[in-house]
Amino acid sequence: MKAPISWLKDYTDIAISPEELAEKLTLAGNEVSGISSTTPAWTGVLAAEVVAVEAHPNADRLRLVTVNTGASDQPKVVCGAPNVAVGQKVAFAAAGAKLIDGHTGKEMELKPAVIRGVESRGMVLSERELGLSDKHEGILVLPENTPVGAPLADVLGDKVLEVDVTPNRVDCLSIIGLAREAAAVIGFEKIKLTEPFGIKMPDLNYEEKGSPIADELSVEIADAELCPRYTASVVKGIKIGESPDWLKKRLTAVGMRPINNVVDITNYVMLEYGQPLHAFDLSKIAGGKIIVRRAAEGEKFITLDGEERQLTTDTLMIADAEKAVAIGGVMGGANSEVSETTADVVIESANFNPVSIHHTSHRLKLISEASIRFERNINREVPMHALKRATQLMLQLCGGQAQTGIIDVFPGKKLRAGIQVSPTRFSTILGSDMTYDRILKALKALGIEWYWETTDETDYSGSETQFLRVYPPWWRTDLSIQEDIIEEVARIIGYDQLPASPLSGEIPKRVGPPIMAFKKLFRMALVGFGFQETLSLSLSSLDALKRTVSDGKLASEPVMLLNPMSSEQECLRTNLRAPLLAAVAANRRYEEGGLRLFEVGRAYHARKGTLPHEPEMVCGIIAGEAEPSGWQQSKRPFDFYDAKGVLETIFGRMNLAYTIEPGSDGGLRPGHQAQLSIGGVTFGVFGEVHPRVAKNFDIEEKVYLFEINLSALMPKVRPGRAYQPLPRYPAVVRDIALVLDSSVTHQRVGEVVSTFPLLKEVSLFDVYSGKQVSEGKKSLAYRLTFQSPTATLTDAEVDRVMADIVSALMSQLGATLRA
Repeated sequence: MKAPISWLKDYTDIAISPEELAEKLTLAGNEVSGISSTTPAWTGVLAAEVVAVEAHPNADRLRLVTVNTGASDQPKVVCGAPNVAVGQKVAFAAAGAKLIDGHTGKEMELKPAVIRGVESRGMVLSERELGLSDKHEGILVLPENTPVGAPLADVLGDKVLEVDVTPNRVDCLSIIGLAREAAAVIGFEKIKLTEPFGIKMPDLNYEEKGSPIADELSVEIADAELCPRYTASVVKGIKIGESPDWLKKRLTAVGMRPINNVVDITNYVMLEYGQPLHAFDLSKIAGGKIIVRRAAEGEKFITLDGEERQLTTDTLMIADAEKAVAIGGVMGGANSEVSETTADVVIESANFNPVSIHHTSHRLKLISEASIRFERNINREVPMHALKRATQLMLQLCGGQAQTGIIDVFPGKKLRAGIQVSPTRFSTILGSDMTYDRILKALKALGIEWYWETTDETDYSGSETQFLRVYPPWWRTDLSIQEDIIEEVARIIGYDQLPASPLSGEIPKRVGPPIMAFKKLFRMALVGFGFQETLSLSLSSLDALKRTVSDGKLASEPVMLLNPMSSEQECLRTNLRAPLLAAVAANRRYEEGGLRLFEVGRAYHARKGTLPHEPEMVCGIIAGEAEPSGWQQSKRPFDFYDAKGVLETIFGRMNLAYTIEPGSDGGLRPGHQAQLSIGGVTFGVFGEVHPRVAKNFDIEEKVYLFEINLSALMPKVRPGRAYQPLPRYPAVVRDIALVLDSSVTHQRVGEVVSTFPLLKEVSLFDVYSGKQVSEGKKSLAYRLTFQSPTATLTDAEVDRVMADIVSALMSQLGATLRA
C-alpha cells in the first residue's frame, strides 16, 4: 500500500519527517519497506527568491536576474522568460545540476556559461527543464510561502510510504487506516483521557435534490451468505470528463492511472476508505432492479477486459432483471460500464463474503485492488461511509443531482459484541506491569471504546473482580479475543518500551522425540563408514517407484496427489530407493571408484479410510570399488558381505538380538538378499539390487542396497548398553568340521550350538563342497571358543561339552564329523 505524506496530512497532523514516521509505523507492526518521491531528486536545484531584474546590456529579449538562495552570495543569471518578476519564488539550478534540455528533451548537466558577454552563474527553470511538463514559455513560479533555499524536491515533490500490510489489517489498505495508525503512534504520549482524540474524517454531507431513490432502483439479495450488505445511491445528470489535477496527482502517486472522473472517484474512495466501489450506467440496468445472486453452473459472462468467463455456482453475480452485469467484488461487465454518453450512474458499495471473492478471483485469474481488499474481510460498516463519500465527490466533480435516500439492504447485520479483558492479563501476557492510564491511552489512540464492569467472579482474596469491556471500532475486523486487545496496546506503547524480564530459572533442555536421536545415530554411524548423505523430495512419480521393483508391482499403494505440479511429482514416495539409484547412475557419468550413499527420511504408504502410514526409513547403497588397487593389495569390488558387515556393526553396538533370513524383496536379486527381523517383526532388508532394476536406472554394475524401517526397529531397541567384566580365566579353542546336507544353513548350526553352556563364541572359518564330500553335501568348519567366568576350564570339561554338541548336531541336523 502506497501512502503519500500529503494525503495522510489531510486527516492528521504529521510534524515529524517521513523517515521518523516510517520507523514508528514499522515498530508498531506496519512495516514500511521503502520511501519514494513523486518527483526527481533534482540535485542542485533549490527554491530561490527573485530580488532584482535588470535589462541585459547586449540583448533586448534577455534580462539579468539576481536570486536569493539563502546563502550570503546572491548569484546573477541570464534569463529570457517574459514572466520573471521581483519577489517571485522560482526554481534555481546552480552549475552541476542535471536538467532536461529544453530543445532536445534529453538530460544534460548545467555548466557555467557566458551569454552575450555576461556570465550566467546558474539558471531559473521552466517546467520543461524540470521534466514536469512541456511548458517552456516561462519560468515555473512557486507558491509565495515556499521557503528560500529549500530543495525543490521537498517543495514540489511528495514523499510516498510503501507499507507492507499484513493480511489481517485490511483497514490499513486505505489512506484513512494508515492515517489512524500514524496518529496513534505519533500522538499516543500526548493523549488526555478527558479530551477527544482521532483523525479529521471527511465531511460526508451532500445535498439530495432528486426524486426518491426507490423510484429509480431496487435491490434484492438472493444469497445473504455471499453478500451480507449492499448499499447504493443514484446520481443523475452527470457529465463524464477529465478529473481535476489534484485527483489525478494523488492516483498517480499511488500507482493508479487516471481514466475519467467517475472511475477515478471510485478508485480514490477505495484508496481513501479501503472499500471497493463500482459505478453502473443506470440506463443499462434493465427494469431498474439489481439482483445479487449466485451464478448458474457453466454460466458465461464477458467482463470489462473483453474476456468471456465461465462461472461456477460459488461465484457471486450482480444482475439486473434480465442479465448479469458484474462479477461481485471482482470485475464489472462490458454490458453496464460507464461510457462518455452516460448521464445517470448507480454507485455500488457492498460487502461480500471474503472466501467467495478469494476463490473466484484466483480461479478466474482476476486479482485486482478490489478483490485483494474484499478477500481480507472488510467490516460491514465501511460500505455506507464509502458510499456517502463517493456520492459527495460525484456531485462535486461530475455535477448532477443525487436522488433522495440511499438503498441499504443489510441481511447480515450483527449486534456489536464487546470483548471482556482482565487488566491483570496485560501483565501476564506482556511480562510487565501496565498502568491503567497507559492501557486506556493506548485504547483511545486506537479508537477502541471501553467501560469498566464488575462480574460475579472473585479473585483469590475474595474481592469482586473488575474487567474492561472493550468494543473494537467499526473499521477493525481483526480484533475478536482479549489477546488481540493486549497485543494492540503493546504495539502502540512500543515493544521496545516493554522491559526485558530475565527468567527465574534455567531454561529447560529440549528433549526431542526419540526417533530424532535414533535417526541421528544411524547418520553418524554411516558417515563414519564413509557414506555420504543425500536429500531428495518426498514427491515422486509413479513410474520411478515402479522401476525400483523387478516386476513393476509395488508392495504398498502410494498416496497420489489430487493436483500435482508435474508428472514427476504426482505421488508421495513409498521408499527411498529411486533417488539413490538415480544418484548412482548420475555419478557414474563423471567418476569411477567406490560409491557409498544413504538417505534418512519418511516413506508414505496409503491406507484406506485413514491417514497414510509414514515410517521413518534409512536406505543405503554401495557400488564400485570397496578397496582400490595398490602395491599391497588388488582391487576389490563391493559385495553382499560389505552391506551385511555395515549393518552387523551398527546393530552390534545396540546389542540387538536379531535374526537374518533369506529375503523375498521384489527389488533385490533372488538368492542374493536377506531380511532382518526381531521377535517375528521384519524391520529391514539388504542384498544385491536386481539386475532388471539396475537396468531400469541405466546402471551397468552390481549395486548393493540396505533398507531399514527405523519406526519398526526403534521399539525393539533397549536404551543404554549392557556391560560385563573382562574375563579373568583363559579360553579354550576347539575346531570342528561337519558334513551336512546342502540345505542346512550356517544360521541353523549356530542356533543348535549356541544353547550349550561355557560356549562363548562360534566362528565359521571354512565352507567346502566338492570331490571330498558326497554329492548333495557340504562341509562347514567351525572354531568354538569355550570360557568360564569362575574357573579355568579343564580338557575333560571341554571334551564333555564338545561331545554333547556333536551329539545334538547329529540328531537334529543329521551332521557327521569330517575326517
